[in-house]
Amino acid sequence: MNQSTTDEMYMRRCLQLAACGRRNASPNPMVGAVIVAGGRIIGEGYHVRCGEGHAEVNAFASVAPEDERLLPEAVMYVSLEPCAHYGKTPPCADLIVRKGVRRVVVGCVDTFAKVSGRGIQKLRDAGIDVTVGVLERECRELNRVFFTFNSRKRPFVTLKWAQTADGFIDDHCRPVALSTPFTRMLVHKLRAEHDAILIGRVTAERDNAQLNVRHWAGPDPLRIVIDRERPFFPGLDFDRPVVPQILDELYRRGVQSLLVEGGAFTHGTFIESGMWDEIRVETAPVVVGGGTKAPQLPQDIEVTGSKTYDGNTIVTYGHARHKDI
Repeated sequence: MNQSTTDEMYMRRCLQLAACGRRNASPNPMVGAVIVAGGRIIGEGYHVRCGEGHAEVNAFASVAPEDERLLPEAVMYVSLEPCAHYGKTPPCADLIVRKGVRRVVVGCVDTFAKVSGRGIQKLRDAGIDVTVGVLERECRELNRVFFTFNSRKRPFVTLKWAQTADGFIDDHCRPVALSTPFTRMLVHKLRAEHDAILIGRVTAERDNAQLNVRHWAGPDPLRIVIDRERPFFPGLDFDRPVVPQILDELYRRGVQSLLVEGGAFTHGTFIESGMWDEIRVETAPVVVGGGTKAPQLPQDIEVTGSKTYDGNTIVTYGHARHKDI
């Protein structure tokens, strides 16, 4: 097995570990770390919870006492650049230098301003061989919410709606059940993965939307209703574009991800603004013949996934211009 293949194999293990922090790592990124010596893993860990030890700290802590002597010949794999600043925990780059591993393989650079290459440089300045960019696309994709929040200074925005086979989101302006019990569960899972959820006033009143995660496990997202009479935060000016104002306020509050569930006008407003990152459309094999037309998909999209459950097809689209995140 050549070095490139070996590096990718252990980086995939880092990604597996990192994903274990999906629930509790936020607002920090998900990170996994693996320590390899003599062709075997002698330590591994992931960032379990914000404010607690980072992946590198937990990986070193898992090394058995009898394997400590192997660290000078070991390679550390980490899915995200080790931090080089003092936050709630000390810099991981300093810990790696003290432990004396001979080589570090990094999945992707951390775009967070306080890191952004400084961790890698600190390792290299200490004489450690550093390789960067192994499975970079996969590593960046895992933390796309974190990267979007820090690079674009706004939450990661997902637009989600369900529509009939003939392209309507209701039945002659009356609510219609389009999701199956299973796809409804998937919607609640999606809600649990977002910090906030947003709908328009008409949708809120017509559907009596609870916007919670009662069919899944996890915290309910922050509920936002766009309402001229009762704006969710003071100072919202409806004479100016609303979407940038909302996203600026959510960024200020540290909200990293936003799920937009409707209605058609609200979705159209986000699409027109260009301030979205993913679109999720569920199409049911139902024909109603009239009602509110489903939002028109923008031009700058690409299909990133398509699955069918119980006759309903869910297609996800990505923003073609946002590949740099």
